[in-house]
Amino acid sequence: MKTVLKKMFKRIIICIIIGFMTFTALDCTSQKKLKISDHCDGKKFFNTTLEKQFSPSLNDIFRMMKEGRPKWPDDVTTLGTPVLNKKLNKNDFSITFVNHATFLIQTSELNILTDPVWSNRVSPLSWFGPKRIRKPGIEINELPRIDIILISHNHYDHMDLETLKKLNSKFSPLVIVPIGDRPLIESIGISNVKELDWWESLKINQNAKVTFTPSQHSSARGLFDKDESLWGSFFIQFDNRGIYFGGDSGYSTHFKEIKKRICPPDVAILGIGAYAPSYFMEKVHMNPDEAVSAHKDLNAGLSIAMHHGTFQLASEGYEQPLTDLKKALLRENISNDIFISLLEGQTKFF
Repeated sequence: MKTVLKKMFKRIIICIIIGFMTFTALDCTSQKKLKISDHCDGKKFFNTTLEKQFSPSLNDIFRMMKEGRPKWPDDVTTLGTPVLNKKLNKNDFSITFVNHATFLIQTSELNILTDPVWSNRVSPLSWFGPKRIRKPGIEINELPRIDIILISHNHYDHMDLETLKKLNSKFSPLVIVPIGDRPLIESIGISNVKELDWWESLKINQNAKVTFTPSQHSSARGLFDKDESLWGSFFIQFDNRGIYFGGDSGYSTHFKEIKKRICPPDVAILGIGAYAPSYFMEKVHMNPDEAVSAHKDLNAGLSIAMHHGTFQLASEGYEQPLTDLKKALLRENISNDIFISLLEGQTKFF
């Protein structure tokens, strides 16, 4: 009986943490005053792509708990071999997959990290919550100089404060965050911070700029700050090249809008995991079929899969996202060379 109760308690805590991380079910009235816009009512942000803003109930969380989750492996070997110091020509770039949504993007002038996470868990609790099953593809002390960090939103598996403190101590990079997240970043001792709203651009140097673009998601760090900071994606442009980093997002019309307002990217980095059960996840995460649709909407030259195989955040099996991606590409008659997955630590040159 004790073993059964222990497993039940553990399952309850895990499901509550997942709900907490995805979009907190509890809410309260914000005391902050924000600029009113088409995606902000002055107190909270919202998705313009949803007629009704979705937030899971406790019943949804307990339903997910009752349904259970497949067993993931406890430890997976990281197989990629990163190539970090190759001299790049002016118009070339490389992308190295670190883990989850963390990528190292290198141009001839800049080194950029997306949503860097090197911690062992992604949770408000240091001792409990989703735990990584594989090491990052690059050790943090092996990173080259980091110039820019892009943070798509403040959920724990995308904004890792301990990692950010280490990176700031070592590199003092520019940290670009959505509106509402600057105070939190500054509170951990980082002063080189820039907030962006959707469609705002920041010129990095004479050849490069970063535009913060929409996504369909949510935000929260605690029980009472739901949607008080923005969420989004990033479009990186340098010379005549474009890289799109999708952050966390459900499938919506914003992909077509990004292509229309900016341009088709050479490379799109798109989430394919944490999509089951659909009644809980479909508004905020894409399944592989939807990721393929996003690839087509963006008219990307090539897409790279992310947000799978590191932290168990949902109810699909460990290998299911990649299996479902292959099926989706086959149905759409798209080559596996056009929408790829990288090994943790693997570098691809463009």
